[in-house]
Amino acid sequence: MNALSATNRNFRQAARILGLDSKIEKSLLIPFREIKVECTIPKDDGTLVSYVGFRVQHDNARGPMKGGIRYHPEVDPDEVNALAQLMTWKTAVADIPYGGAKGGIGCNPKDLSKSELERLTRVFTQKIHDLIGINTDVPAPDMGTNAQTMAWILDEYSKFHGHSPAIVTGKPIDLGGSLGREAATGRGVVYAAEALLAEHGKSIKDLTFSIQGFGNVGSWAAMLIHKKGGKVVAVSDITGAVKNPNGLDIPALLQHKERTGTLTDFDGGDAMDSDEVLTHECDVLIPCALGGVLNRENAGNVRAKYIIEAANHPTDPEADEVRSCSQV
Repeated sequence: MNALSATNRNFRQAARILGLDSKIEKSLLIPFREIKVECTIPKDDGTLVSYVGFRVQHDNARGPMKGGIRYHPEVDPDEVNALAQLMTWKTAVADIPYGGAKGGIGCNPKDLSKSELERLTRVFTQKIHDLIGINTDVPAPDMGTNAQTMAWILDEYSKFHGHSPAIVTGKPIDLGGSLGREAATGRGVVYAAEALLAEHGKSIKDLTFSIQGFGNVGSWAAMLIHKKGGKVVAVSDITGAVKNPNGLDIPALLQHKERTGTLTDFDGGDAMDSDEVLTHECDVLIPCALGGVLNRENAGNVRAKYIIEAANHPTDPEADEVRSCSQV
């Protein structure tokens, strides 16, 4: 099930439970604005390459629209639409005065040099600058982007509208960013885990964890769980996967990843198939990567007692119907 179908299905189910009027339900399923732009840049070798960028502004009824920009090969209109819709629901549920938006470019950032990424980001900003704004739509980092990406957006946007540090969140501290922003999502995952486990009379230090995704969110969650005495027994990302039934040394694994750029060949654990991290024996599974990784085919094989969702819609609605575990 693709991301938009899954998100729409969940929303329709929630609408039925809430008894929403059909006209309101239909209105909330249709985004306020969808933007698709062509981004052509010169590569470092002088050749030209074109990418497609998207920005979907879903709803602004509760305030300026808000949502990340991701760089990933699988970025497409349906995924961005679904993620924008999810941002609307998240800000509303948390009672934050924002609406929902999302953006992205279909590219693999690992195949681009830093200068190529800067050119791509600036061209994308040039194409959408008149449709975003501090009181309209505020981008943020997401998968494949970071504080540096936000700094480029801020700088390019400011060429057209004057210095506007509030145009993005997740920017460097020196440009007005927030202390703690880098760790915030991973820390929130740990808070959610602590709240769920407390309801069941358990704590992090007594349990084992399997973490799928070792980017910003997954690495911070792993580090904080490790510091609280939890055992992270399996970790994966796009470079590979590693396991240790006695618990991985997360600081050492982070140093290895920073030094080598990969999880493979880590001395403190054994290699494993990346897909097996989702079904690895553990108490708590934390998917921190792409959406739809838990589906009808593999949900029944999940051995974790609890699932903490740290990615956007990692669980398909069909997998939700498998009642073998608790989720938050």
